[in-house]
Amino acid sequence: MTSEADVDAAVAAAAARMGGLNVSVSCAGVATPGKLLGKDGPLPVAAFQRVLAINTLGTFLLDRAAAAIMQNNAPGEDAERGLLVHTASVAAFEGQIGQVAYSATKAGVMGMVLPLARELAQFGIRVMAIAPGIFMTPMVSGMKPELQQSLASQVPFPSRFGKPEEYAQLVAAIFENTMLNGETIRLDGAIRMQPK
Repeated sequence: MTSEADVDAAVAAAAARMGGLNVSVSCAGVATPGKLLGKDGPLPVAAFQRVLAINTLGTFLLDRAAAAIMQNNAPGEDAERGLLVHTASVAAFEGQIGQVAYSATKAGVMGMVLPLARELAQFGIRVMAIAPGIFMTPMVSGMKPELQQSLASQVPFPSRFGKPEEYAQLVAAIFENTMLNGETIRLDGAIRMQPK
């Protein structure tokens, strides 16, 4: 996700394999924790840069490569040619202590949505973001069961982790509704993250 050449090649290969490209979903991301002033001193700049490169630059690189292909698609209903979906996070709104890098990058991913939606409107390409709450991902599945239970209980309703298929269902709904453009949708069971 951090190599322009690799992302361009992957997108070109996907378009060739599928006979075109009309939707791109940016899901790659890391959530490396770290306080600005931690036990071992200030947060290393390299740690911040790594999260920024994967989460924010990676999203930009994927958008860039996908939009370059989509702009040449034959227009469909409403003259639409494509859809870019970013994965933000509730941390973009309520970052917790130790999430300075992650929160900043997810806010950046969210911040790109409206300017890109406005710019790409001339090509019939929509841009949206989804801000998931706590979802059952490989990162969460590796946590101790008591920590998982504690996290799940913080979700007001339904009081559980989000499921990957629920994220996919929202992507499908966004794809089907061409009026959705330039916005971030929270998918979080009404959770509002606390400072810790």
